Amino acid sequence: MKKRMLPLLALSTPLFLAGCGDEDGQAEENKEIELVYVAWESEIASNNVIKEALEQAGYDVTLTLVEQSIMWSSVANQEADGFVAGWLPDDMRADYEQYGDEMVDLGANLEGAQTGLAVPTYMDIDSIEELSSDVVEEITGIDAGAGVVIATEEVLDAYDIDDVALSTSSDAFMTAELDSRYNAEEPVVVTAWQPHWKFNSYDLKFLEDPQGIYAEDGEIRTLVREGLEEDDPTAYQILDNFSWTPEDMNAVMLYVEEEGMEPEEAAAKWVEDNQETVDEWINVDE
Repeated sequence: MKKRMLPLLALSTPLFLAGCGDEDGQAEENKEIELVYVAWESEIASNNVIKEALEQAGYDVTLTLVEQSIMWSSVANQEADGFVAGWLPDDMRADYEQYGDEMVDLGANLEGAQTGLAVPTYMDIDSIEELSSDVVEEITGIDAGAGVVIATEEVLDAYDIDDVALSTSSDAFMTAELDSRYNAEEPVVVTAWQPHWKFNSYDLKFLEDPQGIYAEDGEIRTLVREGLEEDDPTAYQILDNFSWTPEDMNAVMLYVEEEGMEPEEAAAKWVEDNQETVDEWINVDE
């Protein structure tokens, strides 16, 4: 996603799901699937890539942009088929505790994810313990419901940091603020996660977190609605097979950010360059 604000769309009407095919429950024609996602650049990348893969397998894919809580509730309520954007075990822990038993957890599609507070390397600060209003007056966050923002509120309390404010906005605003202050070599602290293209485009570092509140070795999981395996075992297996690396995700984001591609174009390029990997996802026994 370029540095722009994306609208949060209302959840679309549930699809006429793929369970309307032959008598064995598999769709023969008009195979449809709906995935929901949040407006984070990492998830825009992953969703457009899995969309490309599913389309190669003959699916009509709907990607619906929603708020984080709706992403979880819509799959739990079987209004959407699934998502590939479950930042766990810490970042979306509250959502998982509320809705996890009502959906199917297919496990990690990406390992080695990290969240925390990040600053430019030109700043003379290495730990959250050093954070105060003498360093920066405000932390630039993303949307208020995001796990990294909730964790940051916990961090400010745990480290007794009461003179630094936490602002909430969006991924796009956060990166725009980072860009402006970075280019001026001004102090800036942002809520951050990796994979994210900003770690390739700017010299940044995570602040050390001695209390271990942020996730250092997290993962992004795929979760689907109950009944998808029976309704459409092929789609279920493709989503279960979906797995890539932080380097893969960063490559797609950098196509968008540094080369000016649209997310769909960036995903198509990555899929073309990594067709063998995609074939491993989509070549399943039917």
